[in-house]
Amino acid sequence: MDLHKNKGEVTVVIDLSFSAPIEEVKDFILNEQSPFILSQSDENLLKFEWFIDEATNTATLLEVFANAEGFELLAGKVMGTPVNLKFRDLFTVEKMTILGEPTESLKETIAVMNPVIKPYTGGLN
Repeated sequence: MDLHKNKGEVTVVIDLSFSAPIEEVKDFILNEQSPFILSQSDENLLKFEWFIDEATNTATLLEVFANAEGFELLAGKVMGTPVNLKFRDLFTVEKMTILGEPTESLKETIAVMNPVIKPYTGGLN
């Protein structure tokens, strides 16, 4: 492990709510969105993981990228696609947090989602 070495990774944490039946939500995640993201991703996507609290109809999507360019590239590939549009129909984005530093052009693209951006400060990695 290294001390205080910014390796350029970008982590995206998206807190969501939903009102659709849980079976529909899980079917979308497991059989539509995740396979689609896998087909569009490259080595820059390190994680794309879902966590759901069925009791509160909330979910968290965790995405980890090797670098900001990888985040921008994948976002550019998926925004506006039928899978992305269905995602927006099923879920309400309650909060988006970006840990790391996205590119300036991506900041402009996602500004409508009002993300909280927290640059790297330090730690072990």
